[in-house]
Amino acid sequence: MEAVDWKKRYLDSLREMETEERRWRAVESLLRKLVARLCATASGQDERLDAQLDKLAAAVKKDAGEPELKALLDSLTDAIRALDQSVASTQTRALVPIAPPAEAVPVLQEPAPAPAAPRWNATCAAVRALLRHLDTAEPGGTAVAELQAAVVAAGDDAELAKVLARVAGLVAMRGEALARERAAAAAMLAQVTERLGEMADYIASASADRLASREAADTLNTRVLSDVTGLADDFAATDDIEALRASVAHRLESVARQVREFHAREVERYAAASARADRMRLRIGELETETRELHRRLEAEKRRSRTDAVTRIPNRASFDERLDAELARWRRFRAPVSLLSWDVDHFKSVNDTYGHRAGDAALRKIAQCLATRKRESDFLGRVGGEEFGLLLVGTALAEAERVGNELRDRIAALGFHFRGTPLTITASCGITEFRDGDTAESVVERADQALYAAKHGGRNRCVTA
Repeated sequence: MEAVDWKKRYLDSLREMETEERRWRAVESLLRKLVARLCATASGQDERLDAQLDKLAAAVKKDAGEPELKALLDSLTDAIRALDQSVASTQTRALVPIAPPAEAVPVLQEPAPAPAAPRWNATCAAVRALLRHLDTAEPGGTAVAELQAAVVAAGDDAELAKVLARVAGLVAMRGEALARERAAAAAMLAQVTERLGEMADYIASASADRLASREAADTLNTRVLSDVTGLADDFAATDDIEALRASVAHRLESVARQVREFHAREVERYAAASARADRMRLRIGELETETRELHRRLEAEKRRSRTDAVTRIPNRASFDERLDAELARWRRFRAPVSLLSWDVDHFKSVNDTYGHRAGDAALRKIAQCLATRKRESDFLGRVGGEEFGLLLVGTALAEAERVGNELRDRIAALGFHFRGTPLTITASCGITEFRDGDTAESVVERADQALYAAKHGGRNRCVTA
């Protein structure tokens, strides 16, 4: 029964990975479409750049792999750098000369205008949403953090298209990694299925042996009864003592022979069954060992998939799962629940100035600081590169704001040092409380809006929604 349960678990795991793979393939498809559209939008500034954008759009359309996309990214980077140098040498971006047609007056054409703010903001928001999906699968990944910073630094469509090309390659890599994990799970499932098949064969063989033994016993009983009946008939049919003696001897010999044959077959059958039982005991021992190992690996993988590798606190997937659970509980009991959305101020400058190792150390220390105020009923998770989410169960908005400001002061007072140099790091916080009609998305969106207000208001502060 336990083995069957393991088979079900691995089937469920395999289905979950297949669903995740389909989701990533859908994200990759949408991302490639977005890259193609951005390439079309960014064209018209420079012939060399247009050629590279056309190649990138064609590669995205035909679902090119990571090596081809990386080569195109390098070529696109060179084209953008050459365009920047050309613009710098002319000391102006105001006018771009166009070769005049024959017998025509020379024409001066203005370059493509900078993207309109609403469209640009919407595009950047879509890219950031894609990166958040990637960060959910592997929170705190260096590649995702670099791409998030590149989106912020992007100044035009061409630079954003370059970022998206890298994102497409990263999505493809994640899809391939997921496919490898699914193949490994399928292999483990096949191994368990093979062991279960062996057990089924053994049970079938044992059942067949019992049936054959019963049939042999019935046959022996029928033949012995026939000989006894025949002997009784002989007694009734003749008074010749010698004839009766010969008949009795013949009948007894027949019975003895059949008993010997039955015994020999049973001994042989027992020996074969014992050998199969010994083999099955060995296989069951191996299966138990493999099951324990698979259980250990499954639990370790589950812990890894739910734990952030840098801070060792729950990751985005764990946080989303807990948020859904708390929201369902709130709808039933109506006890107040507050969400504190944290973001480390100017964290990119910390990574750029002191390196990612220093940034990771800072994130670990901040996570430990936030955990000091967390009760057993509360939940803390890393939900992005430098973002944390803290659920305070049984805490109303006013008390959550007090807790937020207390934690904000503690973070500012942390003693960060880099090579002997003291470093002050602060964090901003957006706070909201569960409300009627809320979904997980609306709660997070409201907390994020409050967080953005805290950022725009000068940072190192808490704002309630």
